[in-house]
Amino acid sequence: MNSSDSTQKPPAKDPRDLPDVSGLVVGVLGGTGDQGRGLAYRFARAGQKVIIGSRAADRAQTAAEELGLGVEGADNADCARRSDIVIIAVPWEGHAKTLEALREDLAGKLVVDCVNPLGFDKQGAYALPVEEGSAAQQAAALLPDSRVTAAFHHLSAVLLQDETVEEIDTDVMVLGESRADTDLVQALAGRIPGMRGVFSGRLRNAHQVEALVANLISTNRRYKAHAGLRVTDV
Repeated sequence: MNSSDSTQKPPAKDPRDLPDVSGLVVGVLGGTGDQGRGLAYRFARAGQKVIIGSRAADRAQTAAEELGLGVEGADNADCARRSDIVIIAVPWEGHAKTLEALREDLAGKLVVDCVNPLGFDKQGAYALPVEEGSAAQQAAALLPDSRVTAAFHHLSAVLLQDETVEEIDTDVMVLGESRADTDLVQALAGRIPGMRGVFSGRLRNAHQVEALVANLISTNRRYKAHAGLRVTDV
């Protein structure tokens, strides 16, 4: 072997080459709410094993039975323990309290935070300040033993839950500290027909992604639409 062979770098990984996540169990904390329920339905419809989590196991089980498709319901702690990937879709008001209570149950898990800290007044929706910078950064601070990512912020709960809609025409911005973890979340997004996961930076950039939902709400109200996002030239 000559010196040039020993210093040759391996070829760069194609960012579109994503792992197979079809066998992973997806838990949705807040799965009885509109956003969580919609995500649970779409992943189950795509063939993913899904567990809905709620503070009350009976509420989760009722929601799971209504969705069908093999979806199961459990209390939040049981959902977290039994899942490989856990999506946080709880209301912002209960975000910190919920995650603090589940720190041990979420240890070692890939956590996907899709919570948008928003306020509403007569002028419409607006982004709320978060001490840690964003909901995702708050999750990372509260879950030091979890692998926290951010994704699924800009999806219409109406479209997600509409059984007549075959494809969700949108991109999902995925943020995180580990490229291996963001690849998994991108692959998960791609399980839903019409949807694509796009890497969009580290968690420190999550604030503007979460805040952009306020703009989309304004767009939807003005045009009576269910607007999503597409990233061009990727």
